[in-house]
Amino acid sequence: MRTGRIEVICGSMFSGKSEELLRRLRRATIAGQTHILCKPVQDTRTNGGIATHSGEEAEAYSILSGFQIEGMSDLPEVDIIAIDEAQFLDFVSVGVVNRLADAGKRVIIAGLDLDYRGEPFGPMPHFLAIAEMVTKLRAVCMVCGADACRTQRLTGGDELVEIGAADKYEARCREHFTEPANDLSGGRTQWIQS
Repeated sequence: MRTGRIEVICGSMFSGKSEELLRRLRRATIAGQTHILCKPVQDTRTNGGIATHSGEEAEAYSILSGFQIEGMSDLPEVDIIAIDEAQFLDFVSVGVVNRLADAGKRVIIAGLDLDYRGEPFGPMPHFLAIAEMVTKLRAVCMVCGADACRTQRLTGGDELVEIGAADKYEARCREHFTEPANDLSGGRTQWIQS
């Protein structure tokens, strides 16, 4: 019997999360393992697939919820379920991911751990908590060149989700990250402040 597990690849934008996800899938293919690659429908940067900032692309199923993964007809024969941009998933996806791992699947999740305000993003904290393996990647701070752990939004919108790349975001270190001026909570949730 195969033992399932959950792996999470997280970090700021431009840290190589999607590249690492695709690297793991290439290794699995060499080992004769099959996979399904999914992405939330909110990720509209490519037509029907995922793309890394270095230009690599791969076909992916667009999903609204993790429930759609459980309904895929070829799921029983698949060894690995990979999900890119998992910060956009709904919270019921956490239970789905757990059930898939319990059923012996290797589930690889990649996503932003923090939003543009520097706060935990969507279901990612839950995925991090239930994972057997967590890889936190760093980008390069666009101000000083140090390791970057935050995503700085360059545009003035206050919507949580604003799809974009280098035209709207930069990687920043803790020192050079600036909390949004329109964030009334001071950039941190109340439980962090107390």
